[in-house]
Amino acid sequence: MAFQGSLEELPLPDVIQLVAASGKTGKFSVTSRLGSGKIFLRDGEIVHSTAGTLAGEEAFYELATWQEGEFVFTAGDEATDTTIKKSNTNLLMQAAQCIDEWKVLVSKVPSTRMIPVFTAEGGSTHVSLSPNEWNVIRRIDESRAIEEIAREMKTSAFEVSKTTFGLITSGLIELREPDLDGRLERLKKMTAQELQTVARTVHTRATSLLANHGGSAEIELVYKKSTQEIAAGNGVAGLLEQFKNVERAVLAALGPSQAQAFVESMERLVSGS
Repeated sequence: MAFQGSLEELPLPDVIQLVAASGKTGKFSVTSRLGSGKIFLRDGEIVHSTAGTLAGEEAFYELATWQEGEFVFTAGDEATDTTIKKSNTNLLMQAAQCIDEWKVLVSKVPSTRMIPVFTAEGGSTHVSLSPNEWNVIRRIDESRAIEEIAREMKTSAFEVSKTTFGLITSGLIELREPDLDGRLERLKKMTAQELQTVARTVHTRATSLLANHGGSAEIELVYKKSTQEIAAGNGVAGLLEQFKNVERAVLAALGPSQAQAFVESMERLVSGS
């Protein structure tokens, strides 16, 4: 018999702990607008996971941080591969640690949509690069975003962001904003009332998403500033700043997948789709 539910009501790590405690063998199938993935248990132990191009521990950490979507546990479905050797306790602790690390990373990596570019000083800076740093450096073409580099490397945006953080600290690279021309043009066509509606909707969605993760005071201040800018005739700039700060807050609290989903929802809101 299948066991299913909503990730908004039943966080996946909690459900996994519950099912694992019974020593069951089976498969969690997870779906959301972020994509889909699978987590396999064997006699209560997590042994295999996939999520997009990711597999093993990275796939598990990716799925464990999703806050929306649906899951289905099908008992008896066995893994055809074993890509995870860590204990359930270590895996779940590491997943929680990843979220904590984002709170530090966002000080220099506020969005995985940002584009790494070389600094003027980078060409004359002499540093020893680790294999991970070299793998990121050689993929920087000053047009691809962090999340695109991660997909090419078949790793997580989290891992690339950690490496990027170090490269920024060493002065080799900096981050450039993605091309926002399309969003900017759509916002310019809106009336002040329409801009206020967008600002209010973004605030409501962000408040709901971050309700149990802190940051509500920051989100409130950002919203107030945005409405003030709109009233003063600087609505487009105010909204773009609100978008940026809210994305950063979601990234710090929930990780890149949730931040990406939130950005996509904002794009749909602005486009009216």
